[in-house]
Amino acid sequence: MIDPADPLVVRVRTICMTFPEALEAVAWGRPTFRAGKKIFVMMSSSMDRPNSIVFKPAGDERLAHLEDPRFFSPPYWGPSGWLGIDVDQPTTDWTELAELIDTSYRQVALQRQLRALDSR
Repeated sequence: MIDPADPLVVRVRTICMTFPEALEAVAWGRPTFRAGKKIFVMMSSSMDRPNSIVFKPAGDERLAHLEDPRFFSPPYWGPSGWLGIDVDQPTTDWTELAELIDTSYRQVALQRQLRALDSR
């Protein structure tokens, strides 16, 4: 689905793998990044948007994100509250993307993982 050596995947991986107990696993032909067993970021929301990530926003932020045209409700994951954003745009703000990934990690991480993250 998407090459794990793609520069966008490498850049997302660089962010995701800094989190405590972060793992990378291929699922559905896509790299996924997990806090233990739970996915917090998935590359490539669909065949139509291969250069995107799917992430889990904080519940109170989801509707605000959806008012921003950069965000979309991805197939399969959207009904569960997840969002997608394209990462191949010249205007991609990688600092903001790192913050979105941090929030997503915090939505699925175990308490010990959160303590490890916050103790840094």
